[in-house]
Amino acid sequence: MPPERLESASSLPVLVVGSGISGLWTALQVAREGLEVVLVTKQDLMESNTRYAQGGIAVAIAGDDGPSLHTADTLAAGAGLCDIEAVDILTHEGPEQLRELLAAGVRFDRGADGSLQTTLEAAHSRRRVIHAGGDATGHEIERALVERVRAHPAIRTREHAFVVDLWVQDGTCRGAVVLSADGTIEVMQARATVLASGGAGALWLHTTNPATATGDGVALAYRAGAEVIDLEFMQFHPTAFSRTGVSTFLISEAVRGEGAVLRDARGEAFMGRYHPDRELAPRDVVARAIADAMVRDGRDHVHLDASHLPPGVVEKRFPSIVAFCRQQGLEPTRETIPVAPAAHYFIGGVKTDYVGRTTVPGLFAVGEAASTGVHGANRLASNSLLEAVVFARRVAGAIASHPAPTRLVGLAEPRLGPVGRPDLDVAALRLDLRALMWQHVGLLRDEDGLVAALSQLEPWRLEVERACLETLDRALHELRNMLQTAELVARAALWRTECRGTHWRTDGAPSGDPAWSRRFAQSLRVLEPTSIR
Repeated sequence: MPPERLESASSLPVLVVGSGISGLWTALQVAREGLEVVLVTKQDLMESNTRYAQGGIAVAIAGDDGPSLHTADTLAAGAGLCDIEAVDILTHEGPEQLRELLAAGVRFDRGADGSLQTTLEAAHSRRRVIHAGGDATGHEIERALVERVRAHPAIRTREHAFVVDLWVQDGTCRGAVVLSADGTIEVMQARATVLASGGAGALWLHTTNPATATGDGVALAYRAGAEVIDLEFMQFHPTAFSRTGVSTFLISEAVRGEGAVLRDARGEAFMGRYHPDRELAPRDVVARAIADAMVRDGRDHVHLDASHLPPGVVEKRFPSIVAFCRQQGLEPTRETIPVAPAAHYFIGGVKTDYVGRTTVPGLFAVGEAASTGVHGANRLASNSLLEAVVFARRVAGAIASHPAPTRLVGLAEPRLGPVGRPDLDVAALRLDLRALMWQHVGLLRDEDGLVAALSQLEPWRLEVERACLETLDRALHELRNMLQTAELVARAALWRTECRGTHWRTDGAPSGDPAWSRRFAQSLRVLEPTSIR
């Protein structure tokens, strides 16, 4: 856009970055408010963390359940760091958003009487996890919402388009710089920009996430001057399929909810040593118990045993897991499944208020890219899909209710480097980064390891940032985001010297000290703990 051009802000679209449940639902809700939307995603619309979600969506709708019980379970799992008001919003507004998902065509599983089927997952006091396709909940949600988005006349989609940076002038986010698959660069001006770019599991060597989960939202927001928060809290799922040479594959917590048992190398059920709820203890407890058993036995996995469950129930309830195991030559109805923890859900993210506003005007965040305070230090199972739809609806309302300025004076566009190939071996450096994070910033941490990680991450980041000034290669800029987010995670983990929830310091103080009941925010301007709202 020429520097002197004027454009009506009301004619500008809302830019949504990401196509998981949070991005798709935000786009649909913004369009329902009568606004135009451009949805940008770096793969195709179906490729996101949501697609791989197995367990389901937690909503208190049963007769013996209610939002207050759901709130209590969420707070208990969050280890003292949950934002209580955010949790109440989640649990009380969740049932209405479930009804909206049903109206949007999501086919959740139903019983013979037509009622929604529910299952039990760890740290839930009631069976409130609603699922689809047995263990294919995320895929079914993506299918339904992608169909709606593609058909909506007010939503334009840009697939295989990578956001290089946010466009900020005069302290306000004006849009983003987008690199298309064909190498075309576009500076997209927007009425509001929403980061719905997902998590950061790909920062770790072993993860249940797809390779696209590279922490883009945190890095983009941080470089734009927004505060990020709670980055020390990465949830490691206790049970991912573990076999040398086989890709990591999630084995849903719902398998344990239906009665599967964890066994060590001797075949002994060991969870009773660690928690009275055994296999249904909070995820962080189960993950550390598995890690302890692995060390004790000198193995790289433990065993998940569902062989005592009726074979027909296992096959009907978990068709995707059964099919995957059989592809590996394993019969899960008769044999145990080798499992180990893997990076799963990024609890930290871009700091937001209760309607998704970040600390930069014009910039919003939602879903796994955001940190609302709902999850505290340890996410309650199946609360993530619910958080995405509840807060996406609130983001849309906030954007629509905020009057756009009459005019935006022509803005000087960011200076862009040429498209080309970097001299760095991006693939090798990416693998080194993931190995470093797994070794030093993984399930168990200590000061020496975190210092060692930071001593390597910073020079890597600086080297990549220099290379980014010379080329707009997508893989290089994605690595830039990974290194930026990884460094912020390690910094936060070094600062929190206690053990709490998913953040476990082997050299740390026991959790429970009220002095540590605060959240840690970072930005280009702020590097300090903040009180819980």
